[in-house]
Amino acid sequence: QVQLVESGGGLVQAGGSLRLSCTASEATFSWYTMACFRRAPGKERVFVAGIAWTGGTTRYVDSVKGRFAVSRDTAKNTLYLQMNSLNTEDTAVYYCAARRGLEVVTTEGEYDYWGQGTQVTVSS
Repeated sequence: QVQLVESGGGLVQAGGSLRLSCTASEATFSWYTMACFRRAPGKERVFVAGIAWTGGTTRYVDSVKGRFAVSRDTAKNTLYLQMNSLNTEDTAVYYCAARRGLEVVTTEGEYDYWGQGTQVTVSS
């Protein structure tokens, strides 16, 4: 059972930056494809960004392309989501997720493990 722990959320002004971290409990983290999802108030949880277990393939939802960057450090069992040029529409609870498959998919049902979530609030 892989446990994922997120950190790095908080309150930031529009235009600012935050970096989310997601640390896995197992060294086998390197074999998992990882992703970040978010749930805005009153909305469903949606895919934001993901990175394949090889680290060579990344995928982003259109609304964050050019602003967010996902990466992983297998030596630290940690996934990072660097978020720049934040706007109020980025306000949400952010979750990291892991799946055993090779492909970065956007469907939350395809992910096997989830973190507890971290709140990101962007003020205008």
